[in-house]
Amino acid sequence: MNMIRLVVKELVGMFVDDGNLALLAVVLIAVVTAAVKLLALPPLAGGCLLLVGCLAILVESARRAARGAGR
Repeated sequence: MNMIRLVVKELVGMFVDDGNLALLAVVLIAVVTAAVKLLALPPLAGGCLLLVGCLAILVESARRAARGAGR
């Protein structure tokens, strides 16, 4: 059982290195999708929000990683 858990952990680690980054990206996608579908936000504006939001999340994640590496 321990071996299976280790294999699953390694597989997840290949796709999700920073859990906070992945969680924030999923939340951003859900919020923008809801805004486009429910609030009639134009799809182009939704795409722009996704781009800006993903870049902001990525910059913050890189900043957090750099601070952690400097310690």
